[in-house]
Amino acid sequence: MHNNPSATGLSNLSMNPQNMLLSNSNSNHSRSHHYNNIASRPNYNSNSLHSSFKSKSVCQLNCRYCQGILCRRGMKAILLADTRVELYSTDAAPIGVQLVANDYVTRNCLCQIRDVACLGCGNVVGYHVTQPCEVCMSACNNGHFWMFHNDSVKAKERMDSTGQKPLLWAQLSLNNIDSNSYDDENDIICR
Repeated sequence: MHNNPSATGLSNLSMNPQNMLLSNSNSNHSRSHHYNNIASRPNYNSNSLHSSFKSKSVCQLNCRYCQGILCRRGMKAILLADTRVELYSTDAAPIGVQLVANDYVTRNCLCQIRDVACLGCGNVVGYHVTQPCEVCMSACNNGHFWMFHNDSVKAKERMDSTGQKPLLWAQLSLNNIDSNSYDDENDIICR
């Protein structure tokens, strides 16, 4: 299994194995608990996305190792805790990943994070912020809690309904959650 030692945190945070500190978070939380926790966070509201993020294009993210679809609502982003690190993020639970291992924190901030692995091949492709810290939540951020390492994904811009222009985040909403699901039943059956 490939474990990427590059970036971590809330879209725009940082993971470096030498900086990781294990938290004493309970690892028996279910995957759905973390999905529901995101929507219930008081500061999370996709409709209040800062205007600078609304003009960004929406990307489909595929696993670099097996080409499986990970997410259809990706955004190019930077880490809050280390603005030199570029990555991709999404606001909705991705379709092609599973939470793995225990929560941990880094020395860069106090966000609790957990690695995510591709369902197709098992490689670690990013992480999920299970509990953001106050510092990161108070900074200008895109509200995304699912991050993908730049070198673990291949991004492709999605096109709008005309097929002529890139689809922009201003054209999406969290209610349009089906844009992060498989296009048809065949995709699921063939996996």
